[in-house]
Amino acid sequence: MKGVTLKTDRLILRPWISEDRAAFAAMNADSEVRRFFPSRQSRAESDASADFLTGQFERTPFGPWAVEIPGIVAFAGFVGLWETNLDVPPRGRVEIGWRLARGCWGKGYATEAARAALAFGFHEAGLEEIVAFVVPANRASRGVMDRVGLREVPGGAFDHPRVPEGHPLRRHLLYRLTRADWHDAPPKPYSVQG
Repeated sequence: MKGVTLKTDRLILRPWISEDRAAFAAMNADSEVRRFFPSRQSRAESDASADFLTGQFERTPFGPWAVEIPGIVAFAGFVGLWETNLDVPPRGRVEIGWRLARGCWGKGYATEAARAALAFGFHEAGLEEIVAFVVPANRASRGVMDRVGLREVPGGAFDHPRVPEGHPLRRHLLYRLTRADWHDAPPKPYSVQG
C-alpha cells in the first residue's frame, strides 16, 4: 500500500512529487491560508514541513496526500492522515488534517478528500480511531470535521505545545472518530490507483 493513490469523484489524492513544493510554499506564505497558525512560513520552513508530511508515507500505508484537481490544478494542497507526535493527550494517535490553497476553498474539496482519507484509514489501514485538532475560531475546518463525522471531545481542549504561551491561537479543540462510529456505506468514496 506504500505510495497508494486514491481517486474520488473530483479529486486525485496522490503521493507528493518535487514540483508540489513550490505551490506548497506559496500556500504557506499566504496570510489567509495561515490565518489559524502562529505565522506564515519561509520557503525553508515550508520545505521542512513538506519533509515531515511526506515522511509519513515511509512509515505507514497512509499519509497527507497531495490533492490534485484534474483539469484545474496539479497541487491544491494536502488532505490525509499522519501519526501525531505532540506530547499532549492525543499522543500516539493518528490525526487527520488538511490545508488547501485559497482558490480551492468553498467547493467541498476538503470534505470529499477527508471522507476518502477516513475511509482508507478505517478500511485499509485498520485504524480504530482518528483524531483532529483545531483552533476554536476556525469555523471552516470545524465544519469539515462535522460533515465527515468527527465529533468534539468534551473536556478535550488543550494548549498546543508548539504555539507560544499567551498566543491567542494556543488553545485547540480535540475531535475524534472511531471505527465503530464510522458510517461508511459501500461503495467506498474512492478507488485505489496503483
